[in-house]
Amino acid sequence: MHQYIGGERRDASSGETFDVLDPSTNETLETVTLAGPDDVDAAVAAARSAFGEWSRATPVERSTVLLKAAALLDERAEELAQLESRQAGKPIRLAREFDVPGTVDNTAFFGTAARRLDGMASAEYSGDHTSSIRREPIGVVGSIAPWNYPLQMAAWKVLPAIAAGNTIVLKPAEITPLTSLLFAEAFTEAGAPAGVVNVVTGTGPVAGEHLVGHEDVDMTSFTGSTAVGRRVMATAARTGKRVHLELGGKAPFVVFDDADLEAAVHGAVAASLINTGQDCTAATRAIVHRSLHDAFVQGVADLMAQVRIGATDDEATDLGPLSSAAHQAKVARMVERARGYAKVVTGGATPGGDLARGCYYEPTLVADVPLDSEIWRDEVFGPVLAVVAFDDDDEAIRLANDTPFGLAASAWTRDTYRAGRATREIRAGCVWVNDHIPIISEMPHGGYGHSGFGKDMSAYSFDEYTNVKHVMHDVTAVAHKPWHRTIFTLPS
Repeated sequence: MHQYIGGERRDASSGETFDVLDPSTNETLETVTLAGPDDVDAAVAAARSAFGEWSRATPVERSTVLLKAAALLDERAEELAQLESRQAGKPIRLAREFDVPGTVDNTAFFGTAARRLDGMASAEYSGDHTSSIRREPIGVVGSIAPWNYPLQMAAWKVLPAIAAGNTIVLKPAEITPLTSLLFAEAFTEAGAPAGVVNVVTGTGPVAGEHLVGHEDVDMTSFTGSTAVGRRVMATAARTGKRVHLELGGKAPFVVFDDADLEAAVHGAVAASLINTGQDCTAATRAIVHRSLHDAFVQGVADLMAQVRIGATDDEATDLGPLSSAAHQAKVARMVERARGYAKVVTGGATPGGDLARGCYYEPTLVADVPLDSEIWRDEVFGPVLAVVAFDDDDEAIRLANDTPFGLAASAWTRDTYRAGRATREIRAGCVWVNDHIPIISEMPHGGYGHSGFGKDMSAYSFDEYTNVKHVMHDVTAVAHKPWHRTIFTLPS
């Protein structure tokens, strides 16, 4: 499969290829071309060429393209779901009911939001001048998307950028590029000029590094690990470009003593295992009041034992494989080390039988966890939930905030005042009350601290992808302004 540059599929100039594997079987799903610096240059040139026309398009014209693209994606929903399921190891039910519909909804949302790039106006200098605000596109955006939600993350990168009048070069993760290519094609088919959306299929150290450091790229948007995010910032700093980062997470799941225990148990299992735990907002640290701790641990262990691990194309499958053999090994090593200092209550192994050929890992619950331990502090990015107990509300909030990350959190309580305190004092970009995971296109997504900065989705994302220009008009038609006399003397 080829990369997508200037409205057409192209081979990589180097002729190198990469096998995309199905992580449920470790068999080759597709072979893609591997972009190098020359290909990135060609994609950036195509985006730069298209920028003039696209940036001058009216909001209505951009809106029309995005709404048509949403309809095209909806028509191809099953094709996208099948491909997303196979390349990313997602249960087909998750791809059909979450990933693809979410992407279509995002596209339709930005199709409407493209017509609402609002500014503010005000009078200044006692009415002598009127000011207004223009939001203008930045230019060419170079974006790097992760492998855990290939289609949705491509959408989160592309949609606000092009809705605001930018053009884009997207580099998806090399192990999951397939749906990004189909996504890009939908915009050309919907009427976007060739070069508005480009996709280069390459590795981070080669294509990604060159894209971030490119002199003719005006902005970089990256989603991935905190460690790589720091490298992206350092590379982007060499050319002084704007950076938007959505990085890791270690979300607290706080269960107060008045919580609905059954709801919290079900919520914890769903929120820790979604996408096999490969989700920056997934519940990873359960902070449970001591009076409920033992019952919570038992309830979660019992429910995890009922989770159905299986083939991604089986409608009954709840939990698919991890993204790759290398990632499976990393998760397994972290859990094995945890056995030396904590209690693995359930899971903690790779399943046998037919599943052994894939990258599967059992749902895992770890209790009696030291607060300075790796499993508690570092991002596992797998189907692993760690649990500690707390005694009072102050301790719960302190434990929730005892992390350098700040992407998401949840508080489980029936007390509105307690919920209000939790949402106010927990430092995270999103705090749910009595739920964990749901997101909507109208609301922003982004974190604090080591989780990055800037927002995806919603109208707030336009702050990332636009320059704000102050325009001031003199409304008096007076030749010599009164304030000029404060600078130099003028004849009467």
